[in-house]
Amino acid sequence: MHATAAGEDALTGLPQHDAFVAALEEAVSGAADSAGSVSMALVDIDHFARLNGDYGFAAGDAVLKALAQFIEGAFRERGKVFRFGGDAFAVLLPGSEKEEAFLMMEEARQGMSREREVLAEDGPVTLTANVTIGVAAYPDDGVKVAEIARKASEAVYRAKVSGANKVCLAREEKMVTKTSHYTQGQLHGLSRLAKREGVGEAVLLREALDDLFRKHNS
Repeated sequence: MHATAAGEDALTGLPQHDAFVAALEEAVSGAADSAGSVSMALVDIDHFARLNGDYGFAAGDAVLKALAQFIEGAFRERGKVFRFGGDAFAVLLPGSEKEEAFLMMEEARQGMSREREVLAEDGPVTLTANVTIGVAAYPDDGVKVAEIARKASEAVYRAKVSGANKVCLAREEKMVTKTSHYTQGQLHGLSRLAKREGVGEAVLLREALDDLFRKHNS
């Protein structure tokens, strides 16, 4: 296997999750200073586990590499592409409003959702790899990087349960209150941490859940 630069994904050559977080933080900081916008999108391959099961992991890897090349080429002049983890990619679009990002991602989705020949374990195979995409933006969907990424992820989920193979925008959420599932010590610690960091307790809880999901789904 050819060598990759530090921080690059060995399979696709794209920068990985930590690089995406750093780039999004930098873009959001710049947008805050200039009263601008930053959009991001999560691109998730539909039924990827089934694809691996039907055609083998070699075919799955070939699809990941092919889609990585396609997305990187599509957004080379307008943004930056990252391997977010597993079968998901992240696209960072500095300076783009959310609606503009939606249109760009829909055009890209149509290009990705087509037949392509890849090399499976038993030889070449022609298959279609559809994708579902969630789009979120600063400042429309939040001012914290973790909040923006979470809303993009939830947009992917909503699109998946409503049929997949589509682009979905983030939206306002209905929040629920904390319950007795937490100990008093945990709640006091959460309160102190929220005050120290200058953010809401719900933001910290959502960040912790995001880390948990990423740990077990990567």
